[in-house]
Amino acid sequence: MSNYVTKEGLKKLQEELDRLQNVERPKISKAIGEAIEKGDISENAEYDAAKDAQGLLEAKIAQLKDTIANSRVIDESQIDTSKVQMMTKVTIKNTKTGAVMAYTLVSETEANFKAGKLSINTPIAQALVGKKRGDKVLVKVPAGEMEFEIMDISL
Repeated sequence: MSNYVTKEGLKKLQEELDRLQNVERPKISKAIGEAIEKGDISENAEYDAAKDAQGLLEAKIAQLKDTIANSRVIDESQIDTSKVQMMTKVTIKNTKTGAVMAYTLVSETEANFKAGKLSINTPIAQALVGKKRGDKVLVKVPAGEMEFEIMDISL
């Protein structure tokens, strides 16, 4: 499955992979070495903890490599702003409260709610995708249903 990302998002994923491989991996190897030097590893809690940490790190590295391998960088110049889609910034108004919010729809790996980056996999984003300016959208949320009006779509 492709993971659509921005150039910036791919760079962050690559930097995280580099950090895990070149900083965290050597730290864990050193911790394992130090634990082995302390003697009998069959009853060595430090060794067990370091090996567990190594297993988790290697799993995270493998997952990150897979994510990067399946990432597709989106060319922002090709994005159509006539409808809501991945990488568009959508301004919506809650029809009940009048509250106006703006979100950029991004991949799961780039989502950051505080920064206004909403995962394309969220119920709100899923309801908005494919809609146009002026459309009203009913979104099912845990608290019930909310209606939003699409005020603007941009990059």
